[in-house]
Order: sequence, then C-alpha cells, then structure tokens
Amino acid sequence: MFRFQLYRRVRKVALALSLGVLAAQAGAALIGNAEAQTNPATERVVTQDYELLVETVASGLEHPWSLAFLPDAAMLVTERAGAVRLVTADGRVSEPLAGTPSVADINQGGMLDIALDPDFAENRRVYMAYAEERAGGVGLSVARAALDRESETFEASQVIFRQMPAVSGGRHFGSRLVFHPDGTLFVTAGDRGSYSDESQAPDNHIGAIMRINPDGSIPPGNPHESMPGWAPEIWSIGHRNVQGAAMRPGTEEFWAHEHGARGGDEVNLIEPGLNYGWPVIAYGVHYSGAPIGLGTHEEGMTQPVFYWDPSIAPSGMAFYEGDVFPQWQGDLFVGALAGRLLSRLTFAGDAVIAEERMLGGLGERIRDVRNGPDGALYLLTDAENGRILRLVPAP
Repeated sequence: MFRFQLYRRVRKVALALSLGVLAAQAGAALIGNAEAQTNPATERVVTQDYELLVETVASGLEHPWSLAFLPDAAMLVTERAGAVRLVTADGRVSEPLAGTPSVADINQGGMLDIALDPDFAENRRVYMAYAEERAGGVGLSVARAALDRESETFEASQVIFRQMPAVSGGRHFGSRLVFHPDGTLFVTAGDRGSYSDESQAPDNHIGAIMRINPDGSIPPGNPHESMPGWAPEIWSIGHRNVQGAAMRPGTEEFWAHEHGARGGDEVNLIEPGLNYGWPVIAYGVHYSGAPIGLGTHEEGMTQPVFYWDPSIAPSGMAFYEGDVFPQWQGDLFVGALAGRLLSRLTFAGDAVIAEERMLGGLGERIRDVRNGPDGALYLLTDAENGRILRLVPAP
C-alpha cells in the first residue's frame, strides 16, 4: 500500500528532507475545585491588530482538557484525571458531575474531549471522549449521555465508539470530537505512540479519523464503506496524534492539526479516503534524531497545508467566527503546549499565508481554544491549577 513494504525496509536509514513551506520559525498545589474562585486578574497583550485583555474566568481546574458551551453560556469542562465540571459564566466551578464513564487516568490519557449534540436543546446529549481500560490494554472510547442540569448528573450513558484494538501504553489518544453540518460525528484517534506502523492499516482505528452517526452506527457515504480490508467507519488514515479539529465556518470543510515528532506538526484539510502519510512521510525527525520514513513526499500521500518546524505541540483549534474581533474573522487559532503560545493563521482560500504568535509572555500551555457565545475567544491552560481564559479587546 503506497510502497508501505518499501518503507518498512528503509525507514531506519531514509533521510528526512527539509523542504520549505510557510513554516513558522522558532521565534502550588491544586486548589480544591469545589471552592475554586474567579480570579479577577487580567493582563494586557498587544497583537498585530488589537490590544487584548486576557481575563481569568475561573481557576483551580486540574489539567483541563476541553470546553463546551451550554446554551446559557455556562461551560462543561473536562479534567484529564476523569472529572467533568460545570463552570458558570461568572466562574463558579461545580463539584464533579455524576454519571461520567470510568476513565483510565494514564499518562496522556484520561477524560479528554467533550461536545454537545447539535440538537442539545431538545435531547440534552453530551459526547465525551476518554481513555478506557479494557481487554488488551487501553483505548480511546466515546460515550454519550443526557445532562440533567438540576442534579448535575449525566444520565443514560452509553458507549458509541471504541478505538480498536486496545493496546498498552498511555500516549497519543487524539480524541477530538467534531460534528459535521449533516449531523454525523468525526472522531480523531492517535497512533498510540508505539504503534505508528498501524496508522497505515485501514482495518483498524490506530492513527485514523472516523465518521459515525451520533448513535455509533455507520452513515452512508464513507469513502471505503464497502471496500474489503477497510473498516467502514474510516474517513482518513496516516495520522499521528490529532488533538485539534474544527469545521470551517460557512463550508463543509473539516480541518485538523496533529503533533509531529521532533518537527513536523501539521495543519490539514481532511478529505475522505486520503492518506496523510504518517509514519511513511513527515517533516522533522524522531526524538532520537533518526530520520522518519521515506522523507517528506510519497506518491498517494497528502501534503500538509501548513507545518511547524520546530514543533509547537499544537492542541485545540478554532476558526474565529465572532464579531468582537472583525479583523480575525475566519482566521484559525491554535493552542500550543510546548510552544506555550496561541498561533493565529491567516488564509487565502485554502492556503495559509501568514502566522502571528501571541500570548507567549503568559508562559502557559494552551490546551484548548473555543469561540464563546459572546464573541470572545476562550482558552484552557494545561496545569495542575488550570485556568479558563477569555480574550477580549482592551477598551
């Protein structure tokens, strides 16, 4: 498959080419969550287009991973260790909500992404991606449940997807959940770290993106639904660790970014049936300094729209679609863990033409990025005393 057998023979000696694209250059104890208080501190940050106020909405969150806004502007926030908390718009943090699935808190695994059903106002359904211990090891799973706001409880929880196979280790779960306008659900699953070769195998979920119905069934129209050897839920393969994904506003385009190794974090337009190359092609090298695969290009494998080398370790992303920052309409915002910054990518069509890096002075690992219902941008910081940050223009 796309010279995969050749790749297996030469992967340890092939040189990784260094071709230029519009790549960017390198430029406390836990607070009791039930008692976490709003931190009124704000900071001013100057960017190319705006002077920002960076407001702390809430703090005292234990390695928060994902955020979803409820209709009344309250937020559901996951904590990697396993909890989901309700945070009001004024920053009050609840006790852990009851009824969440059992989570394997292992290394990078735990309670990860969270998303609301497009019809949440009618059905109250919430979707949670998490690491689950099961036969054979640990795997990414997705459960859905109905939220009872009055009792702060998830009800009628059911697992709708399990990444197969479950394997040992606690790295590279992927885990982003994104609804397509047609109501189907994209699920990103990582290569689990030590199983990268399986990202080229279309009969499993390692290093793949899946498209399923909200109940876990297979919708019509997946690219290989009837092809022998392909799992029918597969949408694309050849991914390393997709921790950011979003629909582009006003389109049906599904975009994602993924962690590279030492260099080669990518932004991709995810299209059905395509192979995004990992680990046959990649920009950058392994952490050991050894070359990756066959280089940067291979017939039948898709090039990234944009990549970072050195890596910034991207996590979370959102196309801005509010009206508070009119000059940023349609720009892509990406959080960075190792880079400890927020990246703003500007487009001309489907091409990235510029990057601005901001918030580096905060020194925070940015785990998630979301559009707020008030038009502001909201961020999660990955720390033992993690925060929800709100970005608005300074007066």
